[in-house]
Amino acid sequence: MKSRIIPQFVLYLLINSILLLVGSCAKSSSEANNNFITPVAVDTTPIIPVPDTLNYLALGDSYTIRQSVAVSDRYPVQAVKLLAGNAVHMQDPEIIAVTGWTTQDLLNAIKNKTAAKPYSVVTLLIGVNNQYQGRTLDEYKTQFTQLLEQSIQLAGNRAGHVIVLSVPDYSVTPFAASLDRASVAGQIDLFNAANKQISLQYQVQYLDVTTASRMAANDRSLIAGDSLHFSGKEYGVWASGLAPLLKLAIQK
Repeated sequence: MKSRIIPQFVLYLLINSILLLVGSCAKSSSEANNNFITPVAVDTTPIIPVPDTLNYLALGDSYTIRQSVAVSDRYPVQAVKLLAGNAVHMQDPEIIAVTGWTTQDLLNAIKNKTAAKPYSVVTLLIGVNNQYQGRTLDEYKTQFTQLLEQSIQLAGNRAGHVIVLSVPDYSVTPFAASLDRASVAGQIDLFNAANKQISLQYQVQYLDVTTASRMAANDRSLIAGDSLHFSGKEYGVWASGLAPLLKLAIQK
């Protein structure tokens, strides 16, 4: 049998083709390596958000300071606790209040009051001792207006961050048994009509707790052991009405 001899030029073409193929593969491999992106290490440490510091100033008298009930039963404290249960966290309330204070006493206490930064919210409940001591309604109107203006200033001049609470009616308590209950209730209504009108004028928020306080006439559990002030249970009713207003204020 005759052997088949590959022509020289054909052999030349075959060798060149093989070399070109090898070069092409090497180039593709190099490009692939150059295009490969090295993964970047990711910090998986969880980010814990730091909430804004919300501070609350409560101004008032014995009703605010919680005469005859535990500190935890104060209505400002209960309101803050209710907010915390709804994931709205505030600092413990700062309270400026003393049993027996009138509007003038509270004015004297805060006349030089300043804050490093505006309070997130300020509440004001004052007037029962003005009524009890027989002080005039006109004096109350003047001094309550001054207190409200100062409250707004402490809230960073944001009227919407101030909440006025109406004066409760102590005529329903055993303490008032020797008093003219109807007269006491009527005078408290006049004081509340005044503070509500002024509150509307200054466009602050307003919470009626007087109606709830009068429920104590038929429910002794709403009255504290001293037979004059209200119990933690009653303050809890006020707190349930106050908490949504606090939340509304801090969202403004």
